Amino acid sequence: MKQSLYEQNGGTFREENGHLIPNLALPESNEQPIGKYGLVHLDYLKKYRRGTYTALLTEGRLNAYLADIDRQAKEMLDLIITQTAERERVNEDLKAKDQLKWVQMMNNIRASAEEVLLSTLVGM
Repeated sequence: MKQSLYEQNGGTFREENGHLIPNLALPESNEQPIGKYGLVHLDYLKKYRRGTYTALLTEGRLNAYLADIDRQAKEMLDLIITQTAERERVNEDLKAKDQLKWVQMMNNIRASAEEVLLSTLVGM
């Protein structure tokens, strides 16, 4: 009997209920935690970039990719917040003089930075 291309490349089968099933397994991977921004990007991939999502999933690289996206997003958020706070002079002097105003401004800066980040993250 002629071997299939799968068998020629070293693939094996197992028999279940009279059917030959290929012995396939995903590669071992180190599961990394995925945060908020990685999950947002995962949702985007599933809805709008199905091919990319499927390729990453079948290659076993999805978790590492999303963990990297999450790490980059957090670094970008910190950078945007720091630069904006410096530009608007939201510093320790303001915190000492008017703590409520400092909190309000920092919350506003964080919300604005997160909005920019999410629009960038979804548009990747």
